[in-house]
Amino acid sequence: MEIFAQLLLNGLIAGGTYALAAVGYSMVYGALKFINFAHGSVAMVGAYVAFVLFTLAHVPLVPAFLGSMVLVALLGVVVERVAYRPLRSAPKLSSLTTAIAVSFVLDAAVMIIMGADIRSFSLTAQKSYRIGPVYITPVQGAIVIASLICMVGLYLLLNRTKLGKAIRAVADGVGLAEISGINSNLVISSVFAIGSALAAASGALIGMDTNLQPTMGFIITVKAFAAVILGGLGNVWGAVIGAFLIGVAENLGVWFIPPVWKDSIAYSILILALFFRPTGILGKKGETQATVL
Repeated sequence: MEIFAQLLLNGLIAGGTYALAAVGYSMVYGALKFINFAHGSVAMVGAYVAFVLFTLAHVPLVPAFLGSMVLVALLGVVVERVAYRPLRSAPKLSSLTTAIAVSFVLDAAVMIIMGADIRSFSLTAQKSYRIGPVYITPVQGAIVIASLICMVGLYLLLNRTKLGKAIRAVADGVGLAEISGINSNLVISSVFAIGSALAAASGALIGMDTNLQPTMGFIITVKAFAAVILGGLGNVWGAVIGAFLIGVAENLGVWFIPPVWKDSIAYSILILALFFRPTGILGKKGETQATVL
């Protein structure tokens, strides 16, 4: 029972990091109706920015984490403006191809600047604390707290602010939103900024808990995309649910399969979701528009 409880806790912690990345996928799809496959690479850049600020610039960990979110939010705005906005009226395949190209560019840039070696935040050895039947490290505790703060902040933004209402209006239809006086370009840029900031948070938290390498963006992409499909494409809270389910499934899965196959669980869930429930947990059959709520 203690092993089960520990694996469940580890799964929830992992799910929290996946959820932060998956939310950005859903928000972008809700606004533009295309999959931003560069999102995982943006998360990877966020991890490296936090690493550079913390280890090389000697910025304290929390400000480095927040600084990474701010800088990568700006990166998201630039990518949207330069790579995606000119193709907004083009076929969706063009945007998809561009997203893959952006991913390659970001991966290559980080590899050239930082090298291909695995990096670590080199946090001092953390003592594990026992809480009931489980053990948790300070870093894992920080992941839980940061994930909860980000999720609560996102909920309040989407439901209690004018920007949140504008985002939901654009998700329902750009044309109708513009008729209502909403600046769709500004809203879409805001969506990319918010999604990129959350992706940076996800990448930085994963890097703090494990390590960093330029190829980590691909794994984040797969797991976040699987969470989005499982929860319902374009549904933010469906993506959160899907992310936690994948995190739990992965960690409980190592009870039955070798840990080296852990990442294959996300692939399996993605395939099964597409086969048996392509609309996702919170998606509706025959739904033509994605929703951010």
